[in-house]
Amino acid sequence: MTNPAFVLSDGVKGIGTIFKAVNQGGISHELQEIVGLRASQINGCSACVHAHNTNLLKAGETTERIAAVSAWREAPFFTDAERAALDLTEAVTRLADRSGDAVDDELWDRVADHFDEKQIAALILLIGVTNMFNRLNASIKEPAGASWS
Repeated sequence: MTNPAFVLSDGVKGIGTIFKAVNQGGISHELQEIVGLRASQINGCSACVHAHNTNLLKAGETTERIAAVSAWREAPFFTDAERAALDLTEAVTRLADRSGDAVDDELWDRVADHFDEKQIAALILLIGVTNMFNRLNASIKEPAGASWS
């Protein structure tokens, strides 16, 4: 099946509007891709994992850091800000696994130590739209390396 976002033309317009908002939030392209990669790894979306890996390589990211995203807690390659964003990504992506607040106060405090309100809004929108794409792609069995047009 063709990706539903492209079957219904208003879907891709809406997604484009969300990405425009994310880009206005002031978080770097590299961090957007790292966050997208981590959410996609958790959700098992091979098409998105492949796309984020490719985009990170094109942006000049090292293969060492890309490979370590799945083990970011143990890897020494990430800044405190990136760690806060990755932790937020995991919390928001794993909503079904929670036993308390989706994002606890301690995590909010750590995220707010590194990002302002616009940046946090951009991160949350990005995590949400990435999770949506992961679900679309997984449900239609979108293969890694597929072109979306």
